[in-house]
Formats: sequence, structure tokens, C-alpha cells
Amino acid sequence: LALRMTVCEGGLWPPPREPLAEMERLKVAFVSSDFGNHPLSHLMGSVFGLMDKSKFEVFCYALSQDDKSEWRGKIQSEVEHFVDVSSWNASDIASQISRDGIHIAVNLNGYTKGAKNEIFALKPAPVQCLYMGFPATAGAEFMPYLITDKIVAPTHLHHCYSEKLALMPDCYFVNDYRQAHMDIANGECSVSRSDVGLPEDKIIFSCSNQLYKYDPETFAAWCKILKRVPNSVLWLLRFPPEGEANVRAEAAKAGISNDRIVFTNVAQKAMHIMRSGLADVFLDTPVCNAHTTGCDVLWSGCPMVTMPLRRMASRVAASLCYAVGCPEMVVDNHTEYEDLAVRLALDHAYRVSLRKKLEEKRLSSPLFDTKKWVTNLEKVFLKMWDIHAQGKDPQTFEV
Repeated sequence: LALRMTVCEGGLWPPPREPLAEMERLKVAFVSSDFGNHPLSHLMGSVFGLMDKSKFEVFCYALSQDDKSEWRGKIQSEVEHFVDVSSWNASDIASQISRDGIHIAVNLNGYTKGAKNEIFALKPAPVQCLYMGFPATAGAEFMPYLITDKIVAPTHLHHCYSEKLALMPDCYFVNDYRQAHMDIANGECSVSRSDVGLPEDKIIFSCSNQLYKYDPETFAAWCKILKRVPNSVLWLLRFPPEGEANVRAEAAKAGISNDRIVFTNVAQKAMHIMRSGLADVFLDTPVCNAHTTGCDVLWSGCPMVTMPLRRMASRVAASLCYAVGCPEMVVDNHTEYEDLAVRLALDHAYRVSLRKKLEEKRLSSPLFDTKKWVTNLEKVFLKMWDIHAQGKDPQTFEV
């Protein structure tokens, strides 16, 4: 309350609640601690510069110090306004957002490292929404909107969210691969299995998700899959390295020998995407899916098996698969999960045809069309402001 009173005394004056005047631009603020070498910037690097400058005035408020990375530099050079507020307190940041006349403020952190949700609790902008950084509901009255899509949040699950939902067409989850990683799609960069310690003569099942995303039932399914495909290995990531011994011990309990599991270290971004394509089948983790990793895998051309549940974090990979035009990679239960993984391993023709389909879809599907995605995001923001300007409460809508 004291913080709110301090800001109010300094004056938080929102833009008038009315339609934009002719030639007036909608002011949109993105607030994040992840403008730098972070998955959020890997995915959103081109978004801020691609927004239509004739209709939108875009601000990025950086909650973290400059890490001198290429991603920080790209965003800073392409967005119209980049404000480093890493040394400011929440009250001062909120005041600045208000002084800048922001219509819509976007929280790119949610409840993640480096967040300052106090800024949004002070309501510096008349319309506020949650996007990207935190794949779940905020459960906060000061965050009236969440940007998502109809696969991630189908109608029967809307009750799981405190927010009203802004439903984007195709997939809500943006990426920058057609701008940043065309060399991989064009085959200009390559790496061999032997380069990363993988056998050349076996089926490679992979999962490069962080180890905390594993759940016992899915790991048991992986072990069953390995038993049904004897000439195969499971390729995992030391993320973190401390978990490797526990994973191997659990596999041994299920009768999986040590040589059936291959661990590799975390790699630099481009190498990670490139080597993802060495696998034959990516096995997703249902409780918390591959999100950024899912984009990496699909861009590499590797087929995926995913099983959506109820929570937002458990449904993102399904949305990626639908948006890339391969809904056949989405299953409903662990039995189907195991069967599809085994079929992809043993049916060479099917696996090759799905891989070819994925490679073709990279340049034609909505999933990797960043410019089209930005146009749809602009429609979301215009609709949010239109609802507000009409004096209506936030409401769920789709564009």
C-alpha cells in the first residue's frame, strides 16, 4: 500500500480511455529481465523490430544489465525505445511507464528469475497482459490478460486461468529461426553423430529437455520403448550434470543397461539446434513440454512424440506440432506414446516421410513465419485496446 501511495502521489496518469486518434500510434511496452542471452531473446529477437512502426510505438524496459550478447544488441538496435531500468526500483519503473504514455504493458517474465511483478501490481498501464516467459496463469488481478492459443487453452480448460485469454491463430509461441538459423535449414551447417559421441548404427531416441521435466511414468515409458527397439539408445542432456547418476540408476532398475543411455553436455545455441537433427525421434516430457527445445527439434527436422495434458506448460508442444502441420505427432495417452515412438523407430519409410514433411514445412508453416505471427500479435493488441476504449471489462477473444 505504501508503495502504491508513493507512486500515486508522483502521478500515474494513464492514456485516455478512448479510441486512438487518427495517425496516433498504440504504445506497447515489453518488460523483461531476459533481454540478452536467454531463450526468450533467442525466440523473440526480431519481434520488436518487425512491429509496424506506423501503427505501434514499441518500448522495451530491460530489468537486467547489458550482458553484451548479440541478442541484447539486436533487440536494442531494432526496437524504437530501449530503456535499461536494471538499477531502478519498481516504483520508478512504473512511473516511467506511465510517463511514457503506455497503452499496453506486456509482462514477459511472470514468476521467473529476475521478474519485478510489483511493477504490474502498480498498474502503470491501463491494459496489462502476460506472455511467453511464464507458461501458466498468474492468478493475479493486476494481470487481466494472457496471450495463448486454442490448442494450449481449449474452451474446456479456460476455467484454469484467472485471466481473460487472447487467443492467437495457429501457435502463440513465437520463434526467430527463419531470421536467425536459415543456414541450418539450407544444409550449410552439419555435424555427424560421431562428432557428438552418438552411435552411427542405432536408432536414436532423444530428449534434450531439462531433467526436472521428467516424471516417473514417462521415464518408465522410455524404458519400455528401449526394450521394444533393441537396436536403440536414449540420448539425454546433462542439464544439470548432477542428475545423470540418478537417471542411470533409475534406468538400471528397469533393466536398461548403462550403454543404452548417452549423455552429452549443453551446447551453444546453433550447435544445439544443428545436432538435434541427429536423433531419429524426440520423446517429449508430458508434464512440462519442450517449448524452446520443441522449436529447436522441429526446425532441425526431427520428428517428435508429445502427449498434452491439462496445464499450459503441458500443451505447448502439441500447439507447435499442429502449427507446423504435423498433428500426427500428438497422442492422447502413454500407450499411444509408446506405440508411435516404436513405429517411428521400426518403420523406416514412415520415419523418413515424416522427416521430409517437417523439413518442407519449415519454410511454409505458420510456426516458423515470424512476420505473420507479428501481424497477428498486432491484431491482439489492437483488440485489447478496442475493448478497453469501449469501456468494457477485459474479455476472452480470438483473432
